[in-house]
Amino acid sequence: MTSHQKCTDGVGRRDFLKRLAVVAPLMWAAPACVAGRPHRSPAAADELVADLVIIGGGLGGCAAALAAARRGLRVIMTEETDWIGGQLTQQAVPPDENAWIETIGGTRSYLALRTGIRDYYRAQTPLTARAMANPRLNPGNCWVSRIGCEPRVALTVLEAMLAPYVASGQLRILRHYTAVAASVDRDRVHAVRVRQRNTGHDIELRAPYFADATELGDLLPLTRTEYVTGAESVAQTGEPHAMRTAEPDNVQAFTMCFALEHRSGEQHVIDRPSDYASWRDLAIPAADGVTYRLLSFDEPANQRIGFDPERRTGYWSYRRVIDRDLFALQPADDARYRHDVSIVNWGQNDYSFGSLIDVSAATAQQHVARAKAQSMSLLYWLQTEAPRPDGGAGWPGLRLRPDVMGTDDGFAKYPYIRESRRIAAEFTVCEQHVTTESRPDATRAADFPDSVGIGHYSMDLHRTTRGDYGRYGATFPFQIPLGALLPQRVENLLPACKNLGVTHLTNGCYRLHPIEWNIGESVGNLVAFCLAKRCAPRAVRQQAKLLQDFQRELARVGVPLQWPLPG
Repeated sequence: MTSHQKCTDGVGRRDFLKRLAVVAPLMWAAPACVAGRPHRSPAAADELVADLVIIGGGLGGCAAALAAARRGLRVIMTEETDWIGGQLTQQAVPPDENAWIETIGGTRSYLALRTGIRDYYRAQTPLTARAMANPRLNPGNCWVSRIGCEPRVALTVLEAMLAPYVASGQLRILRHYTAVAASVDRDRVHAVRVRQRNTGHDIELRAPYFADATELGDLLPLTRTEYVTGAESVAQTGEPHAMRTAEPDNVQAFTMCFALEHRSGEQHVIDRPSDYASWRDLAIPAADGVTYRLLSFDEPANQRIGFDPERRTGYWSYRRVIDRDLFALQPADDARYRHDVSIVNWGQNDYSFGSLIDVSAATAQQHVARAKAQSMSLLYWLQTEAPRPDGGAGWPGLRLRPDVMGTDDGFAKYPYIRESRRIAAEFTVCEQHVTTESRPDATRAADFPDSVGIGHYSMDLHRTTRGDYGRYGATFPFQIPLGALLPQRVENLLPACKNLGVTHLTNGCYRLHPIEWNIGESVGNLVAFCLAKRCAPRAVRQQAKLLQDFQRELARVGVPLQWPLPG
């Protein structure tokens, strides 16, 4: 097993910070060429060519781009918004990680990302001496993660990691572009047409390989790649907790996250949302069979956790990204660290009233608008009606922080997506492969000889569009099988996000930050390996020698393939 005690990926802290300072101006510049080939300006061009085209700039897309560029490939990556980084940045979700992430459970480059975030705070913010010396600095001291940080900081570090390849021309990032069409011949994708969201300008992207790193698996229908949505049936998967009949429209809720600080004694109450009463009074079922108001802490689990921004406890510290106690501020110092900042991503603003998958653009926009209205009503309720420990109601000092989110209103740039379209894969990971309940006589998850990475998280399913309350089942530490990254038919399109071969249930444990990164990194390395060996991805899984060589390459670059044996 690869050691992860040194997780800077060969870049020392001083070198990293020097790189961050020097290349920051280059991050936004379009390179003039790619590996010796001139790039025309997107304003004038209608076609660009690369070795790998990645549609989607989330964590999986960034990891795929980084891995492929490090292997010498020419890469084009598109992104719908102006921020790469997906759930860590534009969706504002502090990393959900396994319990051992500081030493194992992430790839070397993912651990380097985490190190870079800590180094940024040490170099660029007025940390206290104690916080500065803490090797496991958690800027938010949150309890959902061991490294809660501002989305903007994660963005800065991600761009610094990619900047050398942007500057050299190996990597081109096209922001504000979405895929609108694809050219497909039988089992191969030849080109994907992308459109600039602001100008309507189209570019044809051509490559021998494509990766779908979109949050919803958008390339799958465009390329006529077979895919699955929603909840499968027992007959389809054999999973103990699968549905009696398939429910393709039954997907997990998505969430419009927002950032809050609390200024005690001040008034920052927003205007009452026009639909506030309907959200406040809406009742939803819970695990105990009782229905509770959506905007409340009435459910027993929520009551135990509580919420108190004055005492800075409960849900307030859950997804906190700035803990003011870690910063030794002088009067002239940056005011953004004078108050705690917490990200609101709770069950109370999970939007389970419609899906974004396989619906019209207008319908999707309506659901996103309603999800934002739900979150806005939650904010107003917290400011005005939420019960306080002292018997009062509401915290009027709660205040949105647009600067943290990079938006005008303090809400995330993009919905936090939990469930995507999923490829119909050569191999699908099912509940019986990973959960402790399904493997009562086992001491570990199923062994996958074609492993291309590892991960661990509980099988965490949030409320769904069919009203299922969700599940939270324990799992063994598991592997990522290469077979789950291979479509059954299409030869040169690979998943690099949450769209791999998992089920509605196992998506709940394969959708988290370090696992998505690992998926993307393995895909980027797989494309480079296949181009070098002149073989197809499918052949790597089918031929023992190729698989052995590829797994050796993954281990060399710091992708662990198995967990330590129990005992």
